[in-house]
Amino acid sequence: MTAALPQEDPTHERSAETAAPSLADAFWVLLRRDLTLAFRHRGELANPLLFFVIVVSLFPLGITPESQTLRLLAPGLIWVAALLATMLSLDGVFRSDYDDGALEQIVLSPHPLSVLVLAKILAHWLVTGLPLLVLGPLLGVLLALPARAMGTLFLTLALGTPVLSLVGAIGVALTVGLRRGGALLSLLVLPLYVPLLIFAANAVGAAGAGLPVTGQLLFIGALLILSITLAPVATAAALRISLS
Repeated sequence: MTAALPQEDPTHERSAETAAPSLADAFWVLLRRDLTLAFRHRGELANPLLFFVIVVSLFPLGITPESQTLRLLAPGLIWVAALLATMLSLDGVFRSDYDDGALEQIVLSPHPLSVLVLAKILAHWLVTGLPLLVLGPLLGVLLALPARAMGTLFLTLALGTPVLSLVGAIGVALTVGLRRGGALLSLLVLPLYVPLLIFAANAVGAAGAGLPVTGQLLFIGALLILSITLAPVATAAALRISLS
């Protein structure tokens, strides 16, 4: 007699096909989804960038076109405009997902919510912070910023704009359930932005004066590491509170 060949279990085969994607796959799928949705609404995508450019461009007309004065004001002006432009786009991090119910599905996902939140924050930085990083030095030229300060401006924006997105996501998560949470969001987030604003503007100004800026850059780098470590966890907890 010949031994019977083992038969494949169809139930096992179906369960393998319907297995949940890995954490890395879920991260990249969510990141790609948010980027696709952002580029489908190019008007909303361009609003913060236009605000950034218009504020910085109109400032010389409203104050003075004198290069010496603009050189002194440029670091703080560029950073304040970048901060406000980021705040204009913060509400979109979770709002659309909250309105269509997708946010509840993300919270109920078997994957760690903090990692999925980090994917959404990264998408926000790519469509908002990265363009600010490119436009900042160009607007620095408009404000007569010294050439020796351009590199420091770029570094502060590279280290600081992710902090704006990470910290801002916490405030958005706390107010996502409110229809008019813009004012409350500003009250929650702006005080947390003040240390970054002070050290970043001071670093650019010191670089323009030929002074060392290592301490300021190290402080901003420490803020970035702290934000990457704690902000996704705090945002995930805030989302659970808002949806409960």
